[in-house]
Amino acid sequence: MIRVATRPQPFVIVVLVVVVGGVADVTGADPKPRVIPADTLPADLARRKPPAGLKLGAASDPVDQRTIDRVALGRRLFFDRILSKDRSLACASCHDPAHGFADPRPLSIGIGKALGQRNAPSLFNVALGQLFFWDGRASSLEAQVRFPIENPRELGSNLTEVVSRLKADLEYVSAFGRTFPDGVTAANVARSIADFERTLLLGNSRVDQFRSGKADALTDAQRQGLWLYESRGRCWRCHSGANFTDERFHNTGVGSRRANPDVGRMSVSRHTSDRGRFKTPTLRGVGRTAPYMHDGSVKTLKEVVEFYNRGGVKNPQLDPLMRPLELDKEEVGFLVEFLKALDGEWP
Repeated sequence: MIRVATRPQPFVIVVLVVVVGGVADVTGADPKPRVIPADTLPADLARRKPPAGLKLGAASDPVDQRTIDRVALGRRLFFDRILSKDRSLACASCHDPAHGFADPRPLSIGIGKALGQRNAPSLFNVALGQLFFWDGRASSLEAQVRFPIENPRELGSNLTEVVSRLKADLEYVSAFGRTFPDGVTAANVARSIADFERTLLLGNSRVDQFRSGKADALTDAQRQGLWLYESRGRCWRCHSGANFTDERFHNTGVGSRRANPDVGRMSVSRHTSDRGRFKTPTLRGVGRTAPYMHDGSVKTLKEVVEFYNRGGVKNPQLDPLMRPLELDKEEVGFLVEFLKALDGEWP
């Protein structure tokens, strides 16, 4: 049975993926764009239950055909370059399915090779999110959709233009007509893409299996890493809960020594106390999504753990939780192995 998990919000978390045709290119400094195969997301995901370890809500109900059509439409839009001003990029250009729906480049690159300010984070388990983007500027996945479309350094278009293009495409007009009573609208574009993003669920990791009683799911090194994660490493203080994130904002000092440091959450809240704070990312699938931090400045998981082992970078707004961990080289390695064990079920 196809299942839907609901949350106390005016939208539905759909636990399915319906594949439609289309590919996307991922354009960066390389003049020859990489092509993401159309079968990156196989059709059998539509029949899978929520992966173990994720808490998606109490209700589970069959999905009607309109919901299936909406997710299929969102998937098609996610991979379609029609959303960008010059038709050169798609959402998948920075959120590469082959890279954990994150960007392998330190800073994402938009139309005209415009260099972005931040690294595009993973979309795994965004269905569990509360605020979105590194600075939390969007309070729903629907609201999140418009920002990259309208950012001049990303897709560089606007929703009015996107709607006009879609209305001129008979296939899209037909697809929207089957899915929404009012057809092609900006709100329906956002709803479709957001519902597709809600299907990007990663769970049933080795850690989940170990916690559910499978003693041999983790290696000795990974078990040592789990112990450190929950004790002297203090990782759980920010990377907590089923999705290994507290959904809050913290200043760890990343980028604080630059001439014009990114102010992070402060750009949204306008509170000076939020200067340099960024949202805690999920650790699920973290082994797939290098480089790390909001600016892509840390290349490997080992370097991530070493960064936190040093206590981050001192600055006036440094989070009080940031203190040297005093882990030795072997213990750093144990934590890295634990982080790798947080991968899960995904093609």
